[in-house]
Amino acid sequence: MTAVNNSVRNTARLMGAGLRALLVLTVVCGVLYPLAVTGVAQAAFPGRANGSDVSSHGKVVGSSLIGQRYDKGKDKQGNPVPDLKYFQPRPSAGLGSNRANGVNPRYDLQVSGASNLGATNTDLVKAVKERKQWVAETYGVPASKVPADAVTSSGSGLDPDISPAYARLQADRVAKENHLPADRVRRLVEEHTDGRTLGFMGEPRVNVLELNVALRGLARG
Repeated sequence: MTAVNNSVRNTARLMGAGLRALLVLTVVCGVLYPLAVTGVAQAAFPGRANGSDVSSHGKVVGSSLIGQRYDKGKDKQGNPVPDLKYFQPRPSAGLGSNRANGVNPRYDLQVSGASNLGATNTDLVKAVKERKQWVAETYGVPASKVPADAVTSSGSGLDPDISPAYARLQADRVAKENHLPADRVRRLVEEHTDGRTLGFMGEPRVNVLELNVALRGLARG
């Protein structure tokens, strides 16, 4: 009987210790730690902590971390028709459309991911050739001058940036569509061109959403 009582007491003691550990860890890891991290994030870099929102005229129009499409409807085959009043992002089936004249309070994202097609895949080769022809004809440049990011999607399919070369290529057509001086739109591109991270990582880039927000402000101003 004594052995049974000792076994019961040991079991109860172990269960009590486990319960106390559970409660302490729940409070520390589930309440105090998240509150501390959230507080530091909100105090030190609130913009990034809240999703890197980009606003226009008091409304959130998207995140600088996620790309968007700029379309004006669909053609007879149901394909989106790019709105050439705006700078266009990299091609991707995953980007949602910024439908309301550059102000899209709800993200319309569909999928994220690459096509996983190899460089010799006939479907990919055909798509790249078609995109290159469209860019060359739309913006009035030789096909040899079309940058790679104008005809290929990123690994995530949600890349918010384009190369400065692709942004400059679009500048004259965007200026014409908005009845703006071409040199002013080109200057806008240069003002929104970011260099390599820390001066050596990555490539120079232009955030399409931020550039288009600035463009709308210029057009309305």
